[in-house]
Amino acid sequence: MIFFQKGEAMATKIRPELSVNNRYHLEKHRYYELKHFCLQYPSWKKTLVLISSIRSGNNDISGVHSIGSVSDPTADNAEERLFYALRIEMLEKTARNTDCYLSDYILKGVAEGFSYEYLKAKLNIPCCREKYYELYRKFFYLLSAERQ
Repeated sequence: MIFFQKGEAMATKIRPELSVNNRYHLEKHRYYELKHFCLQYPSWKKTLVLISSIRSGNNDISGVHSIGSVSDPTADNAEERLFYALRIEMLEKTARNTDCYLSDYILKGVAEGFSYEYLKAKLNIPCCREKYYELYRKFFYLLSAERQ
């Protein structure tokens, strides 16, 4: 018996490039760029939780790490939280703009690599395959515009 990790061997098998006549057409490498951007979503969520749980209090009261540089751990922590929070919000907002009712399913597909078959069998997605993949393509089209 073969066991797969979450998302492994269930990845969405979708053509990387659509016809130029398709309204959601993206160049193949742009699609791959966005796809790999999205696949970082779960690690961003984990990292944001970790960063948020770390106290900014530091026992090093000197504030100086090297000649001429002043340390500000609170600002560094805030900048790092903002970096991840903005990316997470961008994907979640794009999923909502794609379809507010199916946004959670779309996000699972694009960010965790789950196929329609998995979403249907395990999560009972309430739409047909054709509708899901149309929304999947629309998501990447909207994300491409958002990331320009």
